[in-house]
Amino acid sequence: MNNIDNMAVNTIRVLSAEAIEKAKSGHPGLPLGCAPMAYTLWSKHLKHNPANSKWVDRDRFVLSAGHGSMLIYSLLHIFGYDVSMEDIKNFRQLHSKAAGHPEYLHTDGVETTTGPLGQGVANAVGMAMAEAYLSAKFNRESYNIVDHYTYVIAGDGCLMEGISGEASSLAGTLALGKLIMLYDSNNISIEGNTDIAFREDVAKRYEGYGWQVLRVEDGNNMEEISKAIEEGKKDTSRPTIIIVKNIIGYGVPKKQGKASAHGEPLGEENIKEFKDLISWNQEPFTVPEEVKEEMKAFRENAKQKEQEWNILFQDYKKNFPALAEEWEKWFSGSVNVDALNEESFWTFEKPMATRESSGVVINRLAEIIPNIIGGSADLAPSTKTYIKDKGDFSAEDRSGANLHFGVREHAMAAIGNGLCLHGGLRPFVSTFFVFSDYMKPSMRLSALMGIPTTYVLTHDSIGVGEDGPTHQPIEHLAALRSIPNMTVYRPADSKETAAGWYLAVTKNDGPVSLVLTRQKLPLFDETGKEALKGGYILKESSKETPDVILMASGSEVELIYNAAKELEEKGIAARVVSMPSMELFNAQSEEYKEKVLPLNVRKRIAVEAASSFGWHKYIG
Repeated sequence: MNNIDNMAVNTIRVLSAEAIEKAKSGHPGLPLGCAPMAYTLWSKHLKHNPANSKWVDRDRFVLSAGHGSMLIYSLLHIFGYDVSMEDIKNFRQLHSKAAGHPEYLHTDGVETTTGPLGQGVANAVGMAMAEAYLSAKFNRESYNIVDHYTYVIAGDGCLMEGISGEASSLAGTLALGKLIMLYDSNNISIEGNTDIAFREDVAKRYEGYGWQVLRVEDGNNMEEISKAIEEGKKDTSRPTIIIVKNIIGYGVPKKQGKASAHGEPLGEENIKEFKDLISWNQEPFTVPEEVKEEMKAFRENAKQKEQEWNILFQDYKKNFPALAEEWEKWFSGSVNVDALNEESFWTFEKPMATRESSGVVINRLAEIIPNIIGGSADLAPSTKTYIKDKGDFSAEDRSGANLHFGVREHAMAAIGNGLCLHGGLRPFVSTFFVFSDYMKPSMRLSALMGIPTTYVLTHDSIGVGEDGPTHQPIEHLAALRSIPNMTVYRPADSKETAAGWYLAVTKNDGPVSLVLTRQKLPLFDETGKEALKGGYILKESSKETPDVILMASGSEVELIYNAAKELEEKGIAARVVSMPSMELFNAQSEEYKEKVLPLNVRKRIAVEAASSFGWHKYIG
């Protein structure tokens, strides 16, 4: 590597140290230790165009160790993404693009929100799965329009978290050869040397997962790092982990290799000593002119690469017009709403469990939305989430739309997010509702990012009965409803289930959790599209102003529907309100909410086989 490369690496280190010092908080250890491997990747191997961070065939880069966020902000800035020096100076300040941890849609060039350790590893697995599936669908001889790698930088903490093990195991099983992980192996965590809690042989573990394992003993040796990445790219039969031995806080004598380098500013004196050692004579927050010139040349080359792809794609459109048209639809994010409004979409012949009607709807959707893809954590026969005649995605067959996650709920949810973030696909994941406990961190992140991952959660209440309390989700509705930007939808019958799926496939600004029964439910005459309002009058009372309002969601709507009949016989006028989604109902106009739940009717009863938390705002 040349002097410019060394200067660029030191630019990343200095900018990171200065920004963290100015903010008086942050994590300097990772950026200082990982700068050589990150810069080598970005400058020599990563296919990306700073002028267009959304180029479809770009390589994906995930910083799983999101606490080291100044690494990615420094990279984004010097390579020419929309991250200014002013943003760098405002690191960790309110509204800054350089937030404490990388945030999707908030900062140009950030592919996913990371910070909770290990999530990025699983997101990257999802992205690599998406690339493999789309390659099988769209590529033709001489036209590899989908041909990119997914790279992830992970640290010791990421590999301690169980989610990374779940995801890595699946990645090996699926032989995701275009997934490459650079492991920042520095043996330091917040509490000290990793020996206190983490003595395993990571190489042997990943060999056991079916990964190619490569080593770089000196994290400052950019030539060796580059060779390892090149070797990783050559073997597309299995994913690759490159174990890079780095020194946390490298270059700062009093801090390097110590836990104190991890999560606190280095201090002015230490930064001065560091700059003296590397002969750094620039003003604070400066990118040297030589580095700017190098990056300018890189950007020109990057634009040329995307232009070559654009020319290839134009040629592809001429030769494969039907596929090109499908491509445009898949990547538009929109669906054929007219088909969803056809009567056949809303028609069901008999009463059934909502997990069953969901299975019917999934297969109807697969005819309308060809890029729907999904699966379960080893429960498809129970969650009714298998798409007929669409095949199974595997190491041997990339064309299958049915995904098998194994018993790995946490990784499944994060992989679903990765599939969604990649673009071009409409993913869903499924398990029993009680196991949303294992998925919640990833579900929360999909809500935080505003991405449309769909969660199919069945066996939703004490209706699971004989399975006992371990399998009876009681507090889970309250838990999911408490997540901002998560739409929780618990339908009362098959038509309401169709409405829930209608919502899930047309909503692009956040996830939907479909909460479904194991037990059979009736098919009400009055249900339908009105359920998209979240709460509506299912059965009106005999009086203009009812004596009492009965509210419920899901399987308990049948209870209040029958109760209303008995109350009417006793001369008590009862209105029945089905409330499949509090979030949707809350979003309606005040006039509509007053119409459904008039303030002058104070006698209100809510029925749900769960914790009562959340219903207070409607009962009063």
